[in-house]
Amino acid sequence: MRFIINSQLFLKHLNAISGVISNNNTVPIISCFHLHLEDNILTIKSTDLETTMVSRIELENARVDGIDTVAVPSKLLLDMLKSMDDAPMNFAVDPNTYSVDISSGEGKYSIAGQNADTYPTLPDMSETTQTTMPASVIVNAINKTAFATSNDEMRQQMSGIYCEMTPENITFVATDAHKLVRYRRNDIHSEEVASFILPRKPITLVKNILSSNKEEFEVTLNYNSTNVSFSFENFLIICRLVDGKYPNYEAAIPKDNPNKLTIDRQSFLNTLKRVSLFANQSTHQVRLSIKEREIQISSEDLEFSNKAHENIPCNYDGEPMDIGFNAKFLSEMVTNLDTEQILVELSHPSRAGIIFPIYENEEDTKNEDILMLVMPVMLAN
Repeated sequence: MRFIINSQLFLKHLNAISGVISNNNTVPIISCFHLHLEDNILTIKSTDLETTMVSRIELENARVDGIDTVAVPSKLLLDMLKSMDDAPMNFAVDPNTYSVDISSGEGKYSIAGQNADTYPTLPDMSETTQTTMPASVIVNAINKTAFATSNDEMRQQMSGIYCEMTPENITFVATDAHKLVRYRRNDIHSEEVASFILPRKPITLVKNILSSNKEEFEVTLNYNSTNVSFSFENFLIICRLVDGKYPNYEAAIPKDNPNKLTIDRQSFLNTLKRVSLFANQSTHQVRLSIKEREIQISSEDLEFSNKAHENIPCNYDGEPMDIGFNAKFLSEMVTNLDTEQILVELSHPSRAGIIFPIYENEEDTKNEDILMLVMPVMLAN
């Protein structure tokens, strides 16, 4: 097995799929990259047994002598490539010892490879349903929802992003019971009704690869009852779906919210960040005192005698209200919106507040539907 490859191209592909590899593997072979050479196509695979990532590189100078597959320690290979100049590298694998000999310029290196026969095979992707969508839609969906997933190991279903596909639209949902995000695309459809829970770690890895490419392209999703795959350009990512039933998120969204607050998003976010510095650092509680033309954001930390308040203008249609929120949760939501203004709908200080972006472009309003919900906290008085 011999091939020549540019060092930086090789590093780019290895970096893209290395995030799935864990340092605490109980199965030593999956600490390696799986390399397979066939018809001048080098296929690189990595896995943690739950998620498998595959990258393909087309080569010009390659041939198979004796063996076409080898497992190479990932950390050593990555660390070496990171310090290499941008230059061609010659790889040769000994079919008897699996030693990987590398030469570039005046340097010669040898890595102890392994027989790849015991490396895990690709997960079963039979009897799948297929749909396609632009890469930008997936990136936006993950950016808008992943922060709201739960870290509670006892609530595995809420640790992922719920995906609901219908002939009318596709919806992504994340919640940790304190905050909830529903991201819906009305311009993306599925022929069949389906729903599943995407695990957060591999979905974040998918987003990172998609984000690194500035050009728009289509991503193909294939899914069955146990796995989902994302295929695009020279990459394939297959991950096991989260088992279990997702909570009825629609039941948590208040339907009657007569009090409506319109405010400049950036001004609101900056004020929240400043005032929350003076809040209790375990509760992060801030008070919003809302009137017709003005909102006062205040916080207090009795333990250290710190307090702050700041007034900013707003448009408010409703009864004057004092309501408390966790500033950390509220800031996360406002940060992950990108419109100039936002709409906050409220009903009562004890009920959830709902945040919507206010679009200037009618096309955006038609295609994209974002709802963010944050639960209030009890005020002292």
